[in-house]
Amino acid sequence: MFHPPSVTAPARRTRGAAAALTLGALLATSLTTLATAPAASAAESLLSQGKPAKASSQEGEAFSAAAAVDGNLTGTRWASQWSDAQWFQVDLGASKNLSRVVLTWEGAYGKNYEIQVSDNGTDWRTAKTVTGSDGGTDDLAISGSGRYVRMNGLVRSGGYGYSLWEFQVYGADGVTDPPPAGAVKVTGSPGNWQLTVGGQPYTVKGLTWGPAIADAPKYMPDLKSMGVNTVRTWGTDGGTKPLLDAAAAQGLKVVNGFWLQPGGGPGSGGCVNYVTDTTYKSTMLTEFAKWVDTYKSHPATLMWNVGNESVLGLQNCYGGTELEAQRNAYTSFVNDVAKKIHSIDPDHPVTSTDAWTGAWPYYKRNAPDLDLYSMNAYGDICGVRQDWIDGGYDKPYIITETGNAGEWEVPDDVNGIPDEPTDVQKAEGYTNAWGCITGHRGVALGATMFHYGLEHDFGGVWFNLLPDGLKRLSYYAVKKAYAGSTTGDNTPPVITDMTVTPATSAPAGREFTVRADIRDPDGDPVTPKIYLSGNYANGDKRLVDAQYRSLGNNTFAVTAPEKLGVWKVYIQAEDGRGNAGIETKSVKVVAPPVTGTNIALNRPATASSAQASYGDCPCPASNAFDGKTGTRWASDWSDPQWIQVDLGSAKPIRTLQLVWDPAYAKSYEVQVSDNGTTWRTVHTTNTGNGDIDTIEAATTARYVRLQLTARGTGWGYSLHEFGVYS
Repeated sequence: MFHPPSVTAPARRTRGAAAALTLGALLATSLTTLATAPAASAAESLLSQGKPAKASSQEGEAFSAAAAVDGNLTGTRWASQWSDAQWFQVDLGASKNLSRVVLTWEGAYGKNYEIQVSDNGTDWRTAKTVTGSDGGTDDLAISGSGRYVRMNGLVRSGGYGYSLWEFQVYGADGVTDPPPAGAVKVTGSPGNWQLTVGGQPYTVKGLTWGPAIADAPKYMPDLKSMGVNTVRTWGTDGGTKPLLDAAAAQGLKVVNGFWLQPGGGPGSGGCVNYVTDTTYKSTMLTEFAKWVDTYKSHPATLMWNVGNESVLGLQNCYGGTELEAQRNAYTSFVNDVAKKIHSIDPDHPVTSTDAWTGAWPYYKRNAPDLDLYSMNAYGDICGVRQDWIDGGYDKPYIITETGNAGEWEVPDDVNGIPDEPTDVQKAEGYTNAWGCITGHRGVALGATMFHYGLEHDFGGVWFNLLPDGLKRLSYYAVKKAYAGSTTGDNTPPVITDMTVTPATSAPAGREFTVRADIRDPDGDPVTPKIYLSGNYANGDKRLVDAQYRSLGNNTFAVTAPEKLGVWKVYIQAEDGRGNAGIETKSVKVVAPPVTGTNIALNRPATASSAQASYGDCPCPASNAFDGKTGTRWASDWSDPQWIQVDLGSAKPIRTLQLVWDPAYAKSYEVQVSDNGTTWRTVHTTNTGNGDIDTIEAATTARYVRLQLTARGTGWGYSLHEFGVYS
């Protein structure tokens, strides 16, 4: 799960449901042995950055040779004149033991070239010959020593010259150094693995990171007080350093994430063709390598995590055999990234996260260079162990997201929407998750639970440990799991037995009743508040203040929204000590009942226009008179428009009720007629706001018409229902 500013639960399948399609076939593939951790060797350093460089030519002043050794992998470059037989070289200042040369090509790359080495800049020997390069990043192992290293271009890829974003030479002075004191390794044998930091056992006791990076110094001490030793991110770039610095200041580590499309599982955007899109893969590989090189020596770095839920998420982009090809190509690319990271940083493990254990066979087949697997699992967390056993996997794992059950795992409530667990159930979810993780000894190496976030919205209340900075029962459940005790802590109010009446038929704009039992374990005075969320009604995930009044005994009369649909209503009980209990139920908002008979129901209707094929259309005029709030009439996107109904004969009219779609009328008239030609106005408004309009109109007529003169939105006019009551 990735966090935009508003935490949103992914529409993710359960572990088993997604796995059923492919697990059986993939388990028949051959086993891949566990990648061995790199052995200690001469410490590799970047030798070329900032050193004197020159070239056979340059395209212009902005493309000098120095630009290819300035450390800027995407902003500056050397470019030659547009001909073959060009060269670029760097002077390392003294003879060095050489191990690798990394060429990060711009679009104009060398198809055939040589890497040459010299002691004096005159006599050259060839260390590597490359033919058929496809550009991107060429990471070339070489051996031997020398002071000068040169790319000798033989054949260009196209009509331009040669162009290098960066030319990096790695090596050492021949001194064999021990691994850094903080080196992180996956050690042990199958079924008896452990993570070590600086040679000492390390169990990941983590949380995913939600606050702004600028606030990291403010919140890291709180994480430490919870017993947390690790935080996880989804993206790593130039803005990551303050987070790493704040974590290191508290002795915490960071799982540095790298985002790949289509991340976040089902519902996420950004489809990439991993079979054919070499440009995307090359760009990502170069970008990731840049930040690995930047942060590999930071004391807070624990490991690198490549991608998030993309194996599952690819089902949004492809199907059938193409989906299989893409999943194999994606996991093969993850392996390329892992190899690249290991070549730059042999002292921190590499993992990759997905959201179903059905992804693991793809990693097992295609990504042997991963040091361990990662999994996001919520209500189904305890099934991961058995899936690991049944799959015969040969690598340990960490859980990178877990906690209480998500939207995609719970049954629907009486209004047909996911029934959100109570605060008590959520806290139990974290406790149970940790028990299942620690119970898989020697294989599950810890977790970064979800989510140390502050958002106070629909997703934030479902998952955050401290929405709006208020600590919940789940916060203390995690603290007890990690620190071992919450003795002495002041804990949140507990809300139970919340009810909404009527839950399935609250009239729009009128009051319904909410009540609950609220108690505070510490005897603190409690302040209850009521919020509403339109997530299921109109897609607005915010929590907005409800209009309500207290009836005493934790019972409240709440005014229903004007917008029809299923809303969430929340009771938030605060103790004044920085804690809160939050409980939520749904309420279905319906059109207020109107006494009398709807004499317009299923009567002949006409309109000035009707949309034929946009969205859920066709949307004829008759849809506004069919008694169904799920259908609608929709006009063209222009002013003015009209819609009318023929009642068959002159009839007494007492009340009209208009149920608007979001495309409503700001200004309109209600007109009536006895003959359909001569009209008289019985109601006028210039302040329409959509939703429900109930209009009293004591008159008699055969025809009723809305004359619509000003739209409230850029769309046309749209009515779900146009009721005329006698």
